[in-house]
Amino acid sequence: MKLGETLKILFICGLLSLVANVVGTKYNFVEAIPGMLLLIALAFIGIWLGKVLPSGIPGVAYVVTLGCILTYPSLPTAAFISSAVGKVGFLQLCTPILAYAGVAICKDLDVFAESSWRIVIVSCVVFIGTYIGSAVIAQLILKAIGQI
Repeated sequence: MKLGETLKILFICGLLSLVANVVGTKYNFVEAIPGMLLLIALAFIGIWLGKVLPSGIPGVAYVVTLGCILTYPSLPTAAFISSAVGKVGFLQLCTPILAYAGVAICKDLDVFAESSWRIVIVSCVVFIGTYIGSAVIAQLILKAIGQI
């Protein structure tokens, strides 16, 4: 995929997330725009680095690394970025991603149907295992730091 197409997709997802953000959070459309633009820029730079650097590291790793570096508490960018991005709800960012996943699954519905009933059992076991594993880890960490 070309970088121009990537940027276009990021802006479309950002716009859809902003609409969902208005519905799901206390922030209005205009308040969330700076945070969304920062997220789009961060995602684009990370994807670009993943394509240009010869290491073979995926772009998502660069996105996470850049986000961590830019929001490191002693850097002057941390307060502004954290404040702006804090006005964008995490669940609202998931809306276009989940919609895309649904479209992708529908596109390959024939392959999904040919996978037989076993894939349903495997999916349920994976979902339940992931949920229980996450709950156990959260419980242990919250107890360790004295939050519960």
